[in-house]
Amino acid sequence: MKYVVTIGSQHVEVEVVGSRVLVGGKALEASLAAVPGTPLRHLLVGGESWTLAADPAEGPGRWALGVVGERVEVEALDERAREIQALAGKRPAPAGGRTVKAPMPGLVVRIEVAAGQPVAAGTGLVVVEAMKMENELRAPQPGVVATVHVEVGQAVEKGAPLVTLASPEASG
Repeated sequence: MKYVVTIGSQHVEVEVVGSRVLVGGKALEASLAAVPGTPLRHLLVGGESWTLAADPAEGPGRWALGVVGERVEVEALDERAREIQALAGKRPAPAGGRTVKAPMPGLVVRIEVAAGQPVAAGTGLVVVEAMKMENELRAPQPGVVATVHVEVGQAVEKGAPLVTLASPEASG
């Protein structure tokens, strides 16, 4: 099965055939296994081992991944889903902004932005500690920080709103 994986503005073609993946034309052995009782997955790719948290995000094929203390949103669409998306027209970015939510229960250890601050896509917003790992949640798109919903030291549940971003035009 062929996928196009999008991380930020980067697109990578990935083909999965059994336990092998072809990433950007390079063949690698790969396996993915759930860690029982947790939202964690153990990923082995090309002899390198990674532990990551994977939570579904808004929209088809979208995931929030936590790896090496950072959180990133990715989109992985197979050929059929991409064709359907193309036929339906590219879905527009949320016009009214977006609320970044806690991907899992944890403790807010740092807040890196303030209300009214403009941010670029990928800017660190809040750091949440979960299962002894710090996860930096980043802006999924450019915008202006409309509201910071949490304080340092606050415990949050999965899905709790952390920061709401308004569209960049809202600051004008």
